[in-house]
Amino acid sequence: MSTATRSLIGFLLIVAAAFYLLLDKLMERVERQYMEAVEETMVDTVNLLGALAEQSLVEGEFEFRSLGQMFQDAHEREFEAKIYQVVKREVEMDVYITDKKGVVVFDSRKVSHVGENYLSWRDVSLALSGKYGARSSRVMEENEDSSILYLAVPLRRDGDIVGSLTLMKPQDSVFAFRDETRKEILKKGTIALLGTGFAALLVSLWMSRPIRKLTDYARAVRRGERVSRPKLATPEMRTLGNALEEMRESLEDRKYVESYVQTLTHEMKSPVAAIRGASELLQEGDAVPADKRQQFLSNIRIETDRLQKIIDQLLALSAIESQKALDNPSSVSLGDLVVRACNNLEPSLQAKGLLIQREFPEEASQRLKICGEEFLLKTAIANLLQNAIDFSSSGSTIRVSMEQRKSEDGSEIVLMIENDGPEIPDYAVERVFERFYSLQHPDTGKKSSGLGLCFVREAAQLHQGKATLRNREDGKGVVAELALPVEGG
Repeated sequence: MSTATRSLIGFLLIVAAAFYLLLDKLMERVERQYMEAVEETMVDTVNLLGALAEQSLVEGEFEFRSLGQMFQDAHEREFEAKIYQVVKREVEMDVYITDKKGVVVFDSRKVSHVGENYLSWRDVSLALSGKYGARSSRVMEENEDSSILYLAVPLRRDGDIVGSLTLMKPQDSVFAFRDETRKEILKKGTIALLGTGFAALLVSLWMSRPIRKLTDYARAVRRGERVSRPKLATPEMRTLGNALEEMRESLEDRKYVESYVQTLTHEMKSPVAAIRGASELLQEGDAVPADKRQQFLSNIRIETDRLQKIIDQLLALSAIESQKALDNPSSVSLGDLVVRACNNLEPSLQAKGLLIQREFPEEASQRLKICGEEFLLKTAIANLLQNAIDFSSSGSTIRVSMEQRKSEDGSEIVLMIENDGPEIPDYAVERVFERFYSLQHPDTGKKSSGLGLCFVREAAQLHQGKATLRNREDGKGVVAELALPVEGG
């Protein structure tokens, strides 16, 4: 599991725990708030009813016919009141009245309760002592939603307490509003939590994006690809990117020097041994026949040229491999470079009796341009053509074509060089662009330096393009492709 994923999960767990604690406290507060609002309204109602009851005193006795009729009519009244999402269809308040001894003299709910003594009940005892009386009792002990709220006030005549009036209301009618509010809070809270999680995911992805870029960059470097350091927005990531780049350059320089020294030593052994052998034989003087001397001198010249070519190609390759970006890019016609490279290789073409067939019109050559360094591109094209010449059958034709294609980043020009000759063996397809890797030429049986195609690959990557070499579908030759992005495309 990645660090970003762990951080995201940890953050979401913390947010969820905080949300749960907040929701739990909020739910408690919601219920209390509703009960406070209901009690406040009942206080007004019980005092109004108390005043009404006090007016029912006749010569010191209570007269409850009008009060009883009022509650009966209220309970029988048909109505439908939609209070937000809750529908109310009946009056749920009732009243009982006691005398100054706590004996029930009126009960709007049950007449059978008249005559019972409620003095032990908290609401009655407090009201008869002149205080505000309130209690809450459950009808079913195991069900907390079965509570009934009782509020009592004293009844007075000429300043003396002559009884108490208690207003009662089932709390389950209030709990409908409480439950509706809880659902709404839970719904909005869940949406907020999910929104927070989604936002945290986006932030996590945004924050881990530079790390992923650096990871991809490090993996590309490990694969030996030519890649530029990614652009990073934050100073910390830029510092880390610079450190990785410096480390890469340091490691590459060591490996680069070691690899070049080893390979150059290996490549030079054969020509140096041939030159040494020929020179030792020539030291014998007149004992060596004249025709042999000419052969040995020719061998020395050939091997010397071979050494010079290896050194020149190594210098060119080392220069382009150490180049991080194009020095002096300009608008270049790829078709013109192809024509000039073909003209320069005319002696090699004539030596094998080869023809070059250019299959692209001149106007296309002028129209399709790229932004790059002319010398590097011309050298790369010349190396591809030379490779096609080396592996072409004598008297055959090399076909050169060019077309514009759509690419992932826009548009690109693809140069294709096709020859008639032996196919690339399966084991060599993935290695032909490696440094110092070469196959035997069909005419001489010898190998080249193995630096030409490597130069092509480096030049292509430096121009944000790519080079490929594949067998023809008909099995009668090889196709080399050099794909480069179109200027402004």
